[in-house]
Amino acid sequence: MSPKAISYRTRAAGPWKIVLPGVYLNGGGSLAAQQRIIAALLYAGAAIAVTGPAALAFYGIPVRRSDFVDVLVPLRNRRKDAGFARLRRTAVEPGAIDQDGVIRYVRPDRAIADTARQLTDITEVRAVVAAGVQGRHVELWELTRELDLGPMRGSALFRLALAEVSDGARSAAEADLLTLIRRSTLPEPLYNPRLFVGKDFLASPDAWWADSGAAVEVDSRAWHLSPADWERTLARHARMTAEGILVLHFPPGRLRKDRRAVVAEMTSALARSSGPLPHIRTVPSG
Repeated sequence: MSPKAISYRTRAAGPWKIVLPGVYLNGGGSLAAQQRIIAALLYAGAAIAVTGPAALAFYGIPVRRSDFVDVLVPLRNRRKDAGFARLRRTAVEPGAIDQDGVIRYVRPDRAIADTARQLTDITEVRAVVAAGVQGRHVELWELTRELDLGPMRGSALFRLALAEVSDGARSAAEADLLTLIRRSTLPEPLYNPRLFVGKDFLASPDAWWADSGAAVEVDSRAWHLSPADWERTLARHARMTAEGILVLHFPPGRLRKDRRAVVAEMTSALARSSGPLPHIRTVPSG
């Protein structure tokens, strides 16, 4: 089409709407989420796949909504960002992609890594990493590989979140617990160990002080995969208490908003504990 013809169709009362440079919507109204993604891919031209929060949304991994669509492009692509389309140049192209109609998405491990590098809040990075691992979208080694292959810039919080998961924190809330304990004067517990009475498995508490027979559990439906998991958690609490374990329960919100009181309660619990429970065998996580 000639520039004149395009100009006529995109006039104020015309049938076309300019979405991005060279990309037009036939008809009025706002773009749906999938239309935004298609428009960003069309604008990018030589595109590899969609990454970042838009890709996480496709896989059902919770993340704060972004106003942008991140498109992975090869280094030779010289187009600049425009509107809601952000072009992410890379020399490390993903080995596999998923297709949804005309839309191509990077795999969850790459999407999590690319998202984590653009976030500036450790809580949000923890949540994305934890959701990917706990929701069984990715394995920890896959995220570690993406960390090693990708750029160092912007990877500090991603590296920290992976280290916390490796230490045994399986969710963002458990990572908050780990950080809170390490910033206090409390002795270091074991995270997510397996406890046995004889040969029978008892429980795997979020934090466990074997010398004190005390445990901490982070209680929230948001950090369990289903109501059935929640019911199993309650049963686990009852089993531990029956074996003489002093169990403390904290909702995720208190770990962030009431830190001093939480530390004081854990300190008091360890001070009044009756000591180790010889009949309980501890197997560290990993």
